[in-house]
Amino acid sequence: MAVVGLFWITEDSVYLGAAPGGTASGVRLTEDGVEVLGEDHGTSWSWGEVRRIEVRDVPVRSAARRFVSMAFDTLYTAVTGDGELPFAYTVDVETADGTVEVSVVSAITGGIYTPDEYELSRTLLGRLVDGGATVGDLLAWRRDHATDDTPPREEREALLRKWAEGA
Repeated sequence: MAVVGLFWITEDSVYLGAAPGGTASGVRLTEDGVEVLGEDHGTSWSWGEVRRIEVRDVPVRSAARRFVSMAFDTLYTAVTGDGELPFAYTVDVETADGTVEVSVVSAITGGIYTPDEYELSRTLLGRLVDGGATVGDLLAWRRDHATDDTPPREEREALLRKWAEGA
């Protein structure tokens, strides 16, 4: 798997946030549509049924503030042994039947995104819903990406820009 913006990209699926384990909730994006996973969920829609996907409560900081925050959290955990749970944020999937709200766990270390990654991810979600981009675009990159490593920030932002702008 590799993480690009809000997306955890595996060889066959794309998740918003981390891929859920066990009964945890999550949102999986496939070429066919959107699936809400977890003990209290288990619903899916085709892309034609989805009107909008919104993300909120996402921790966003500038690259410098993100670095400082992560360094402080690491130091705090090392000194106290009291680690934080992973950050979670909310995904709203809107269809003609209403909106389903799902809490997902952030897939990145520290759980904090840069403003560019956040905004580009939101733009890409809009393009996925309106058909201007496909999950296949993300999966094709993943198949061509030789390792499971998450690319550096500059490459992540370039990928998001490419997918969000359709270039």
